[in-house]
Amino acid sequence: MLLIALTGGIGAGKTSAGSLLARLGAIHVSADQLAREVLERGEEGYNNVLAYFGDEILSKGEIDRGKLAEIIFRDTQKKSVLEQITHPLIQKRFQQIARELPQESVLVYEIPLLAENSDRVAEFDLVLTIETSAHLRRERLLQRGFTHQQTDARIAAQVSDDRRREIAHHVIENNGDKDELLQSLEEWWAIHVAPKIAD
Repeated sequence: MLLIALTGGIGAGKTSAGSLLARLGAIHVSADQLAREVLERGEEGYNNVLAYFGDEILSKGEIDRGKLAEIIFRDTQKKSVLEQITHPLIQKRFQQIARELPQESVLVYEIPLLAENSDRVAEFDLVLTIETSAHLRRERLLQRGFTHQQTDARIAAQVSDDRRREIAHHVIENNGDKDELLQSLEEWWAIHVAPKIAD
């Protein structure tokens, strides 16, 4: 199995890149989606997060990710606790998915915080970073409904583009439209992925 980490800052277009790579033949798994799953009612993550953060994060019995985000972006200690609870559960779920796939699969794992957890870089055959100008990232987050304050807080909470470049095997710029991104990904796939699959 070829295991590819797909990373980048918030608003860079990682999810779009993951969907496009799936078109090229990869299996795309998102750490954010797995994070949602481990926080569903009845899951171990739900119970542990609720025990620590209390009922204020609930909405109609479900964990309100917006409320939880507001808490952790104001308090780095609480953010750390949330990560200690959820990251092992997310990792366990990802490993289970990987085990069940055919050995010839190309598995793209969209993992936003890889640079913040750089000890995990060695787990992957390739690390691909999607990079976008700060202006465009802010614009995309505002279009998604974030306020200016929320946008700045989320960008500030992540590592720099320089740090993400340090851990990457390859960097693709995503400052254009989806067609341009697809073209860049197709070129990258042909050079760096297709030969490895053929081996």
